[in-house]
Amino acid sequence: MSDSIDYGKLMHRAMRGLIQEVLQDVKRDGLPGAHHFFITFDTTHPDALLADWLKERYPSDMTVVMQHWYEGLEVTDEGFSVTLNFGDQPEPLYIPYDAIKTFVDPSVEFGLRFESSDPDDDELTEDDHEAPLVEAEEEGARQHDAEVVSLDQFRK
Repeated sequence: MSDSIDYGKLMHRAMRGLIQEVLQDVKRDGLPGAHHFFITFDTTHPDALLADWLKERYPSDMTVVMQHWYEGLEVTDEGFSVTLNFGDQPEPLYIPYDAIKTFVDPSVEFGLRFESSDPDDDELTEDDHEAPLVEAEEEGARQHDAEVVSLDQFRK
């Protein structure tokens, strides 16, 4: 038994459970209203699956958008798979929950950011929300700014 409770790990598990539940609802009922997601994930995660050309273009992380067009959404306890359109080229992806860095729904100004255990990465900076955006949706879509919730402010 550990000498302390790892609240950070527990919070991350709960936040990933929230993402899983949201995606299960979307699989069942589709995206309601104006809801859409910007999902930034670590492309180097050993269980992430994406086309080689996407890995080459985004060697560390990439942001995908689930909005107007997506298909084949499958949700498991470990992650989700979905086919998104990259410039009229459908590509299947598999994203493990623990590869997700941010999950944002700008339609309701909701966001989650998963902090790394690297002490140098603990500070949220102006540039943190500017990960490369891959518009995996209808052409002409724009990135919207949304406030990302950082749980560090609640740590003591």
